[in-house]
Amino acid sequence: MKHIFNAKTAVLGSFGIVVMSALSGCQSAPEEQAASEQAEAQNKFLVVEQLSNGKYVIVEEMPTSGPSRAIIRETDENGTVHERVLTEAEMKELADQEYQKMQAGQSELNAEPQGEGMGLAGTILAAAGGALLGNMIGNMLMNNKNVQRHQDVSNRSAYHRSASGTGSASTGTQKKSYFGNDASKTTTASSSYGG
Repeated sequence: MKHIFNAKTAVLGSFGIVVMSALSGCQSAPEEQAASEQAEAQNKFLVVEQLSNGKYVIVEEMPTSGPSRAIIRETDENGTVHERVLTEAEMKELADQEYQKMQAGQSELNAEPQGEGMGLAGTILAAAGGALLGNMIGNMLMNNKNVQRHQDVSNRSAYHRSASGTGSASTGTQKKSYFGNDASKTTTASSSYGG
């Protein structure tokens, strides 16, 4: 049997591939959304560091396939850094205690941030509340503007910055355009043609 190949066959074959790609792309959108929702509730590995004022900040954060856990770095009065590991059960206990305080209006997460960092339990709740206490509590925390502000102030990790879409923590710097002009200054010119 002789196979005939011509331009019409090539066009129909190419068109078929394009249609199949488009259809498979449409079907994968809900799958991608489900994957992103699953990533939000994913367990976390945190490295939390104590500041000189006694408050805590997250210096590293990453999703993990294993149980949630945290390394806590604390500095004693002699300047020696000590590290300890919090298990998922210990993290859940701290997050639950802070959540109960938040419900009673007694948590620092209820108010505006008062500088960098916050208490250990608040830091853990803000960073991994959904993974530790469930999606419903995680969604409630995500919708709370004060919690979001605390997260932004106390989370220095690159993962948090990329996941939340916030850029660098520096504020007050003025952006320059490509040509060196201030981006905040706009000039408008009007001209008329023909008279």
